[in-house]
Amino acid sequence: MAIPAGFERPPQRSFKPRRRGLSPTRTVAFERAMTRWGITVDGPPLRWADVFDSGSKGDSEVVLDIRFGAGEALIEVAETRPYEHVIGIDVHTPGIAAVLEAVESRGLPNVRVVDGDVLDFLGRIPDGSLSAIRAFFPDPWPKHRQRGRRLIRHDVVARLVPLLRCNGELQLASDAADYVTQMQTVCDAHPSLHGGVVGRPSWRPCTRFEQRGLDAGRAPVDLLYIASASSPSDSSSALR
Repeated sequence: MAIPAGFERPPQRSFKPRRRGLSPTRTVAFERAMTRWGITVDGPPLRWADVFDSGSKGDSEVVLDIRFGAGEALIEVAETRPYEHVIGIDVHTPGIAAVLEAVESRGLPNVRVVDGDVLDFLGRIPDGSLSAIRAFFPDPWPKHRQRGRRLIRHDVVARLVPLLRCNGELQLASDAADYVTQMQTVCDAHPSLHGGVVGRPSWRPCTRFEQRGLDAGRAPVDLLYIASASSPSDSSSALR
């Protein structure tokens, strides 16, 4: 079949939705908590001072945590690094519910949650307004035909980097050796990133997922890339 003129193939998704149902009680709590702590995927560009009503200022650290899974690491890091304003995004309903429950039970006003695809959400984030983008153990999509679904690929990184402020960090980790190689290749190719393999950050928790990999003999690798130049966009409007 001929492809119509002007047709643009939609980007490959980097996830397979896991919409496992919640109990009626948890569903009610989930919907209520999302109203308070959630951010919708669609909408106009965000202002962090409006999102985080604790009063974020121009020097606030706003972190995008992509695909946080069960939420263990996001919750622990939010507790130990309260100066970071964290936006966690995932499509795993139980994991989102766990984060929302922790926000309320542990008192974590520095966390907001997005239920949806990060590729659809990026348009709401002002350029140059993030101190870090975090993707720990994204799905490795091990089959060759699935490689195009991997999160860290050229087209996605090209959209992520402008969102980082000058000296903002792209923080990555994986225990899939070939994916680590792909991460390095993609990030090394971006003209505004410099960095590479680093030692495990002392603040990054070991989750059950990572421990299963360690038990199976897979060694995790951490990578850190720094944005060497700020975005041409002025991010101050997002921070005031």
